[in-house]
Amino acid sequence: MPSRKTIFAIIGSASKNSSNLKLVNRIADVAKHDLDIIIFDRLSELPPFNPEQSVSNVPESITQFRAAIQDADGLLICTPEYIFSMPSGLKNAIEWCVASTVFSGKPIGLITASASGQMGHEELKIIIKTVETVFTEDTTLLIQGIKGKIDVAGAITDADTQNKLIHFIDAFVNLVQTHSSAT
Repeated sequence: MPSRKTIFAIIGSASKNSSNLKLVNRIADVAKHDLDIIIFDRLSELPPFNPEQSVSNVPESITQFRAAIQDADGLLICTPEYIFSMPSGLKNAIEWCVASTVFSGKPIGLITASASGQMGHEELKIIIKTVETVFTEDTTLLIQGIKGKIDVAGAITDADTQNKLIHFIDAFVNLVQTHSSAT
């Protein structure tokens, strides 16, 4: 039996009780025997990206953020789409990591849960591929119309979305387990 893997989950939404946070909490519950999910929902606390501080004089909050990514067995990003793009706070966090190699070779799951989300989801996949993470189409999930598919308690109310989420979780657990045993 494979051991539980530590996943660093980044919530792209700045809202305190977002659907994205509810989804990650749901994933943590469903996958609790395989994954220990550490949730980071404080993107607004990270300073604006400054390339002059990306290698030396790195802010402490960025050093801690990078260390959490480095120490994790895998990553999960769950985000809405804002104005046909990924949220600026999420892009800011990723930009802080480009000068490092913390994303390189990390297995990752990507979920865009929003009203539409299609353009933001594609942008996220391009950027995450650029920082050299490891993912498959099965470890990416676009959930359109999320507010009508999840209730206030975080339960998925749409059967098709529930099935897609279970498929995503299975593929993500498999990717993390397979990647961990190969390294």
